[in-house]
Amino acid sequence: MKTFFPSESCKETQLNALNPQSWLQVERGKLSKISSQPSSSSSSSIESLIKVPEPPILPFFKPVDYVEVLAQIHEELESCSPQERSNLYLLQYQVFRGLGEIKLMRRSLRAAWQKASSAHEKLVFGAWLKYEKQGEDLIADLLGTCGKCAQEFGPIDVASQLPLDINVDSHERLFINGNQISRHVSFRIGDEKIVCDRKKISCLSAPFNAMLNGCFTESLCEEIDLSENNISPSGMRAVNEFSISSSLNEVPTNLLLEILVFANKFCCERLKDACDRKLASQVSTREDAVELMEYALEENTPILAASCLQVFLRDLPDCLNDDRVVEIFLQANRQQRSIMVGSASFSLYSLLSEVAMHLDPRSDKAACFLEQLIEYAETDRQRLIALHQLGCVRFWRKEYEEAKHLFEAALNAGHVYSVAALARIGYSKGHKLWAYEKLSSVISTVAPLGWMHQERSLYCEGEKCWEDLEKATELDPTLTYPYMYRAASLMRSQNTQDALAEINRILRMFEGRVAASQLRTLVREHVDNWTAADCWLQLYDRWSSVDDIGSLSVIYQMLESDAAKGVLYFRQSLLLLRLNCPEAAMRSLQLARQHASSEHERLVYEGWILYDTGHCEEGLQKAEESIKIKRSFEAFFLKAYALADSSQDPSCSSTVVSLLEDALKCPSDRLRKGQALNNLGSVYVDCGKLDLAADCYINALKIRHTRAHQGLARVHFLRNDKTAAYDEMTKLIDKARNNASAYEKRSEYCDRELTKADLEMVTRLDPLRVYPYRYRAAG
Repeated sequence: MKTFFPSESCKETQLNALNPQSWLQVERGKLSKISSQPSSSSSSSIESLIKVPEPPILPFFKPVDYVEVLAQIHEELESCSPQERSNLYLLQYQVFRGLGEIKLMRRSLRAAWQKASSAHEKLVFGAWLKYEKQGEDLIADLLGTCGKCAQEFGPIDVASQLPLDINVDSHERLFINGNQISRHVSFRIGDEKIVCDRKKISCLSAPFNAMLNGCFTESLCEEIDLSENNISPSGMRAVNEFSISSSLNEVPTNLLLEILVFANKFCCERLKDACDRKLASQVSTREDAVELMEYALEENTPILAASCLQVFLRDLPDCLNDDRVVEIFLQANRQQRSIMVGSASFSLYSLLSEVAMHLDPRSDKAACFLEQLIEYAETDRQRLIALHQLGCVRFWRKEYEEAKHLFEAALNAGHVYSVAALARIGYSKGHKLWAYEKLSSVISTVAPLGWMHQERSLYCEGEKCWEDLEKATELDPTLTYPYMYRAASLMRSQNTQDALAEINRILRMFEGRVAASQLRTLVREHVDNWTAADCWLQLYDRWSSVDDIGSLSVIYQMLESDAAKGVLYFRQSLLLLRLNCPEAAMRSLQLARQHASSEHERLVYEGWILYDTGHCEEGLQKAEESIKIKRSFEAFFLKAYALADSSQDPSCSSTVVSLLEDALKCPSDRLRKGQALNNLGSVYVDCGKLDLAADCYINALKIRHTRAHQGLARVHFLRNDKTAAYDEMTKLIDKARNNASAYEKRSEYCDRELTKADLEMVTRLDPLRVYPYRYRAAG
């Protein structure tokens, strides 16, 4: 379900005069995940947009008090045993999943992997992290071109993680003294005799020792018939060789399986372990794993079973389209699951159910995996999560009675969010008032959350509905349904400007995951068609007035023309980063690379892709490769960014200055040159060269780089002129169409009452900005 949730917003970093690289965050955010999945599509008709679909019931753990739950998990992590840590990190992952915090989700999974107390946990969480990183093949390929291997969470050496745990000496000295018998013994199998060392064979197991040296008649025989024991002459010769050398070298797979069964029958633990490890080393494909897993579970060989499991899990999600693999996971009994995955059954079925729901949330296998998850839940919290998730699958399958029982069980276990699903089920049966009262009861008994009012709005009309939606937005600005509902309602009443204002808010909340074609259909009649020259003028005008959404709309129209698309997609990525839409920005960067008109341009985009995913040194390498081909503004600009971020040496500032000056000497438009001047000014400020910084900001303002007012305000402040700094930020507020960040920055240059007023305005304009909440909480 990983494509179902929004990513964590990139937060704008406060400039810090003590940090020489602080200017890096002014324009770009850092990314840790690339979404490879396209936005969901729907009908392009205006009617389909105006008919806003109900918000989905999410299959997530959504506690009433996230802080309390996270604090409790933290406390438990401090005092729990090593065996409990991975499951606690998995619970933490589920909490962050409900919040849509992708970076924190992955951090929790990584912690579960790092703190795994068994090989089985290690391979489950390693496979989970690999699955989460799907779609990042491009990053791995680009790193490969830089000579760096990007292999993370690779397959583990199962055999080394599961050491031999048997007492191999327990029967080696149990000889009967005084027996005057031959040193050798022959085993007859059909028409063949295999001569073996009696002492060596007797050391293989207690049964052989008793047979050859005990009170049985075979102990006096020089020839023993083993024809009825399902071992071939070749197999027995290999057993004899193992008894001498403790090795199964060059034994083919089919013979190893025969020996394995034989070893199990005669309790030859060392021989069985050797077969287990040898067979495990030969599992490399899904076909191997399917064939050998049956033997592993039947003959109780945990190393082979874990190796087969690892092959399956590293083949997710494709392997779940193979009915044979699904059957293995669903048909195994409790003992067989213990052989396959040790004590990590809950973790395993958490992963399998998540992947199955992602493939098809209404599928039988999703439901079956979740049933197994409920069975293997060890704590109340694990159980309520599994109950709610299975309830969601039953709900999507329209199996409402089954869903109702599951949601009621989850609710009784403490998962209040499940009441939303119960209200939907009640409403589907015609009990609208009951659904409204059910949610009203919850709102009155616990601290209300945004989703509660959003859900209740579905069961009322008119002013009550609008009041609930306004309250939902107030409590949780990230909920998208209220914006969509208001925009659609306003469009119906022909209130176009207010509808467009709601759409602007939707763009922020959706973080770039809305298909532009959908919104364009909605507002088509209000948009003029421009020539290419008009578009560039409009883009310059909107960019200069800090109208990021307006700039995006112009670029979208330009992309429908024959203009060079590489540059346009790159500009689009810059705007999306400013709007805190990192995943959409990365998709635009990838499209820029795909549509690059030259090799040196492609290298620049590859450098930004690497830089924005945390690979600064490799981004720097791409910039240098581009410069060798052609000296360009973007290549020098990229090199300045990457060098500043990859070097901890403050003296690199002079090199960064030089690079930005080289960039300014290269041909480019005023939009990008204004940004370079602004960044150059920031570097000068960090170096204490305030006069040079002021010159840069003033020159940037001359070419209408409006954001330079913020840098100039900082210069005034550092010159102890707080009033001039405040006035400078006021100029930015007056010019900027999107000015929430400007109000936030101006709040630093005024007295307490004005600060509070500015931060109230910030919250009104952009409720997702964190600093105002922190300020008010601290005050």
